[in-house]
Amino acid sequence: MHKLKIEHLTVEVEGKVILKDFNMSMKSGEIHAIMGPNGTGKSTLSKVLMGYPSYRIIEGTITYDDTVMNDLQPDKRARLGLFLGMQMPLEIEGVTNADFLRSALSAKEEDQFSLMKFIKKLDTVVEKLEMDKDMIHRGINQGFSGGERKKNEILQMYMLEPSCVILDEIDSGLDVDSLRIVGQNAMNYFHEEQPIVLLITHYQRLLEYIKPTHVHIMIDGTIVKSGDISLVEEIEKFGYDKFKKNGTHVIEEMK
Repeated sequence: MHKLKIEHLTVEVEGKVILKDFNMSMKSGEIHAIMGPNGTGKSTLSKVLMGYPSYRIIEGTITYDDTVMNDLQPDKRARLGLFLGMQMPLEIEGVTNADFLRSALSAKEEDQFSLMKFIKKLDTVVEKLEMDKDMIHRGINQGFSGGERKKNEILQMYMLEPSCVILDEIDSGLDVDSLRIVGQNAMNYFHEEQPIVLLITHYQRLLEYIKPTHVHIMIDGTIVKSGDISLVEEIEKFGYDKFKKNGTHVIEEMK
């Protein structure tokens, strides 16, 4: 059983405070969806969790199991089991998908790494995601469409088998068919592997495939309400204004 705990986290980016006394606790098997208006700090949270250097923690702690991660480099966090599916995956010329994944898995598994097992699993997951098999031999995301890039993030997740998955707007830019493929395969992985899941999204449509156990509304850098999936219906019906009162936040916790 893994645990991710964020306590009283305040974060500054380029002199501006984005996250403000942010608190959240998650454990294996839980799927936490964070929703909120643009510019409220959702993507900042994902980057802070993975250790982006330009995001400065002013106070508070991020703890994974028994390890305080505040000062850990991104590669150390990845070795602990964290994985970030990015909102805008980068294109990396000269490094193929297959080479990248083989190197990453070899570093993770060391003497346990099996090339034949790797090839078999890679072929299986590529087929599940309905990806062109030639894509694994191209530069990472090189010439990929938005949907293909998001499928590639899910491919990496399946191959690396993280114990904590952060998906930052994995649904953005997807057409209906790609959303179904990404959503269903992500949910299958969550069901099989039972990782901690932090899902950042604007849209209810992704949650038709990935069913969260917890839903949080984030406004102005902090959680203002937490609940179950029924909270999504409130957002769809009333928008985010309902969760503000005279310019201040109405903070409610899930019962």
